Amino acid sequence: QVQLVESGGGLVQAGGSLRLSCAVSGRLFSTYAMGWFRQAPGKERDFVTAMSYRGGSLYYADSVKGRFTISRDNAKNTVYLQMNSLKPEDTAVYYCAAARFGGASHYYRDYEHWGQGTQVTVSS
Repeated sequence: QVQLVESGGGLVQAGGSLRLSCAVSGRLFSTYAMGWFRQAPGKERDFVTAMSYRGGSLYYADSVKGRFTISRDNAKNTVYLQMNSLKPEDTAVYYCAAARFGGASHYYRDYEHWGQGTQVTVSS
């Protein structure tokens, strides 16, 4: 069973930065497309960004384009989300997700495995 564990969340002031990490168990990390989603209280889970399993395709939500960057380190079985110029509206629980041989999909149903989430709170 593939396990995803997010870390790096916390409280930050508006304009600040955070880097989230998502460690993936097993030996098949390089075959997984990876995505980040977020869910604010009382709202649906929203797409943030994704990277295809080969790493050649990236996709960002308009709300984070130019501020967030997704990257992966296949040697460490880890995907990262660098978040800069954070805004209070970025406050949410952030989830990473994995899709075997997937593309950079914004559709949550394309992902087979999910982490437990990490809280990001941006104060104004």
